[in-house]
Amino acid sequence: MHAKTYLGLALLLLIVIFTLQNAEVVTVNFLIWRLSVSRSLMVFIVLITGIVVGLVLGGLLRRHKG
Repeated sequence: MHAKTYLGLALLLLIVIFTLQNAEVVTVNFLIWRLSVSRSLMVFIVLITGIVVGLVLGGLLRRHKG
């Protein structure tokens, strides 16, 4: 197998371990909303939100400078 395959399998294993260890349901309150989700899903949602915000702001800054 190639190095990329091993790296992908290792990453997948880490994701599975993280998900299993953080399966507890947490409640998040934001303004008037209350949301109950697993901790690992919440971490994923926050990660994706941060990536999207970073890409959007980075694109706006590049467009503004250039």
